[in-house]
Amino acid sequence: MRGGHSEDERSDSLSATTQPQTAPSREGSRIAALARQVGAGVGEGVVAAGMAGVVAAVGLFAFSLVEWPAFNSSNVTRALTTVGQVGAAVLVVAAVWLLRVRRWPWVAKVLSWVGISAFVTVTLGMPLAATKLYLFGVSVDQEFRTEYLTRLTDSAALRDMTYADVPPFYPAGWFWVGGRVANVLGMDGWEAFKPYAIGSLAVAAVLALVLWTRLIRADWAVAVTAATTAVTVTYASPEAYSAVIVVLLPPALVLAWGALYRPVEDAARATAVRADGTNPPNGPGAVGADQVETDDRAATATAPAAPVTRAPRTAGGWGAVVGAGLFLGVAATFYTLHFLVAAFAIALMGLVAAVAEVYQRRAAQHPRAARRAATSPTAVPSGPAWRAAVPPLVRLAAIAVISGLVASVVWLPYLLESLTTTTPSSGTALHYLPESGAELPLPMTEFTLLGGLCLIGTVWLVVRAGSSRRAQALGIGVVAIYLWSLLSMLATAAGTTLLSFRLEAPLLVLLAAAGAFGFVEGARAAYQAFNEPARFRVAVVALAIVGALAFVQDIPHVLTPEITTAYTDTDGDGNRADKRPPSAVSYYDEIDAALLAQTGRPRDESVVLTADTSFLSFYPYWGFQALTSHYANPLAHFAGRAATIKDWSKLDSPAKLLEAMDKSPWRAPDAFLFRRGGDAYTLRLAEDVYPNDPNVKRYSVSFPKELFEDPAFTTTDIGPFTLITVRR
Repeated sequence: MRGGHSEDERSDSLSATTQPQTAPSREGSRIAALARQVGAGVGEGVVAAGMAGVVAAVGLFAFSLVEWPAFNSSNVTRALTTVGQVGAAVLVVAAVWLLRVRRWPWVAKVLSWVGISAFVTVTLGMPLAATKLYLFGVSVDQEFRTEYLTRLTDSAALRDMTYADVPPFYPAGWFWVGGRVANVLGMDGWEAFKPYAIGSLAVAAVLALVLWTRLIRADWAVAVTAATTAVTVTYASPEAYSAVIVVLLPPALVLAWGALYRPVEDAARATAVRADGTNPPNGPGAVGADQVETDDRAATATAPAAPVTRAPRTAGGWGAVVGAGLFLGVAATFYTLHFLVAAFAIALMGLVAAVAEVYQRRAAQHPRAARRAATSPTAVPSGPAWRAAVPPLVRLAAIAVISGLVASVVWLPYLLESLTTTTPSSGTALHYLPESGAELPLPMTEFTLLGGLCLIGTVWLVVRAGSSRRAQALGIGVVAIYLWSLLSMLATAAGTTLLSFRLEAPLLVLLAAAGAFGFVEGARAAYQAFNEPARFRVAVVALAIVGALAFVQDIPHVLTPEITTAYTDTDGDGNRADKRPPSAVSYYDEIDAALLAQTGRPRDESVVLTADTSFLSFYPYWGFQALTSHYANPLAHFAGRAATIKDWSKLDSPAKLLEAMDKSPWRAPDAFLFRRGGDAYTLRLAEDVYPNDPNVKRYSVSFPKELFEDPAFTTTDIGPFTLITVRR
């Protein structure tokens, strides 16, 4: 822990005071401070991320050296997971202790980085040690995610996961990086999914720790990161590409609030010049380049400008602006929903900051306050009160611009194409309303360890809302999620939703962060209230450790369905990790070999029409139709393709089928992969039936075998499949 910061909290940018300077010198100092802040943060983040990556790689490699029993048939890996979690907890506790006693700060940093990343690695990696698949295997949603990673492993170009010749609709950021990792490791995309998912979450957790340490006390930063990482692994890890955003959300919101709400600095810039033409002692230029309080008590006060003492050390909040913008931009390239919710929360922060500063300006300009200021060294801000809203709104706009520039790297191709292509109004990505999306999540009412932590967090958010910047930032984030949930429910009247059911994990992580702060501050208050009993601190630490271990050792139990599916699904090598007979997926390698031999083209130059879309998760062929409309690119016209497939099945001759395929508005299939059924070949397709739950209905389309009795078609039976390739 760095010395010199307040006992309560410090920010990414400490308050500073300045000698009177000219405008150019002040701007130059701020630019230099901004460069120092960004450079130091990025440098530490790179080192921490590299160390987390090494820990994850070493751990996963070590796990792979032993032939473990399957998780769903033995408790061996569960037992070893608990041992590893205890070891990681020891490292985290040691780091906190070193930070508390202010000894060997770099050793403490390394221990905290290793401890957090080791926790993620062992908690997810050990239960999955005997399988090559990640949580949920290649089932349900994980099928299209694996397909996307396979696609971007095959090529670094931005491509849709399924359809040829259309730009990607789903953000490619996480999958693109994963593709490059798979290329470096020489692995297929499906095989790289598990180590990449675990490694990326370990890296994200450590980056969250680095960010927290630049916002608050270092020992508190380790504790709150440990809490939020545990909750993220428990409830967000099946969607690994969303989990990396979820774990970074709490410190990012605190950072954004520090960028937007700076009442002392903004008031100082508007301070009136006295009648004699001189600046008052605390007038313009006297406030430091950054006004993110080192003490929570100053968070909402219309504080006077600081006395003149020294040159600026900080960047006027622009370091926080850059950081918040980068976070939003990366979120937009990784996971659209969490980006939109985070942007909504930060926009709400900007509105709250603007209103608060206008209110404080009016209060300062009240006649009674002005009379008091006339006899004090504090100057009264000049100009209309509404001008106080300008600085936070300008910084909000800057955050939006930065995030937009980063997001455009992934989104620009799709947006440009959508300007010239008619997008069907029947897009169904938002057509899902499970029971959890029809009610507000209230985890603080549940009688569990996490429920208790969320309850503590809720109480802390309310009690400290007027005095803590952390509570204000996290509280606005929580309010934003509840508002989004209500809007999602309201949107059902318009025939759609905002997918609020997927916000449970971000809400839990925000409340867990608040709960960690509430526990620490509550324990400190109790310690003082009880006249500082000798063994009280030891008892509190013991209680925290016992509670933490009870929670984390239950994580494999919470994830049991997801872990079990990783063992019961058949992987790309045709094996089930639980040693049971594999499914029809085991024939995929023969199908792939036949496709390559009969088409004579690379995989990424062939389009396959199949209902067994998991084939595309293992081999990077293009698909003519996606798994469901909810994951289909809106530019690909899912409904139109479905109608076309039905029309083809009703034709009565091979010649008519070939003619219809040639006239297709989309690239026609180079191959069909059917299931055999009597005298016909069948495809089992899906259609959207929202607002029903489930929101998908399966139906079969049968092609008469006579449609393919032509030299233009080559028919090959492989296991339960029939592969038909088209010669053109």
